Amino acid sequence: MNQDSENPLVDFSDHGAKRQERSLLTRQTLITAARVIFARDGFEMARLEDIAAEAGKTRGAFYAHFENKEDVFFAIFEEDIYNDHSRLADLLSKASNFEERLEVFINKLMKILKDKRRMLLDIEFKLYAIRHPHKQKRLADLHAAMCYRCAGEEVDSLFSEVTGFSGGNKRREATQFGALLNGFALNELFDPMGMNEEQLRQHIRAALLTMIDLGMADRKGSLISSLGSRPS
Repeated sequence: MNQDSENPLVDFSDHGAKRQERSLLTRQTLITAARVIFARDGFEMARLEDIAAEAGKTRGAFYAHFENKEDVFFAIFEEDIYNDHSRLADLLSKASNFEERLEVFINKLMKILKDKRRMLLDIEFKLYAIRHPHKQKRLADLHAAMCYRCAGEEVDSLFSEVTGFSGGNKRREATQFGALLNGFALNELFDPMGMNEEQLRQHIRAALLTMIDLGMADRKGSLISSLGSRPS
């Protein structure tokens, strides 16, 4: 008789934990490989077989963790956003006023803009969505939702410090940040000598302040409209 079956106290939970650990490791290996292949071939031309081969895994292993390359893109995007959020939240917690919070945002955006591989992948993914109209809305909705998860609370903290109340159009704020990043990133990728670092920083600061001004006007307008619609 099997020794394990003779001992009712044998705990098989350790086997399950190890299996889950191996699965998570395989998934992370595939994500890392996808970063390499997307950077080498571009998102549109990247093949699942090449991602699996780069990871030292089979095509079946890829499909055990991801449905398609859009799925693995969002896994990369989510990983980057999680890291952004953790670092941003920590830095903002140490900022004592609006000006310091604004500088935290500017420094973070500058760092992201200098990550050529990351920005190129984000732009290529959006071009892919545009070339496939039947997927565009779903991909845009997912992208915007994940963008807001990155800095939603922190963005609200900037607005609330100036206006005295929070809330707002989360989708629009996510889109504004995406447009800001992609616009500067595209120019930086195409013509890196077009602006020096200080000029880029000044333009980002001006763009953020404009976004805040527009957000203040919109939120105050919404508040006034809401108050005006209440019965007397």
